[in-house]
Amino acid sequence: SRYFQKFNKDDRVRLNAEPAYQKGMYYPRFHNKMGIIKGMKGKCYEVMIKDGNKEKLLIVHPVHLKKG
Repeated sequence: SRYFQKFNKDDRVRLNAEPAYQKGMYYPRFHNKMGIIKGMKGKCYEVMIKDGNKEKLLIVHPVHLKKG
């Protein structure tokens, strides 16, 4: 199940929202963006994405991530 998937630091992931589980969801504007895992915060992962010229750090539950 995507709920229990594990990632390592520097893995590339795609943000893909799971509408049935709202906790740890990111802002909808970032849907389908690629990011890099930077670490963990509780059960969630810190994902660094590029939004225009800025890098942003999102805290996302693994159910909303796919290996990319």
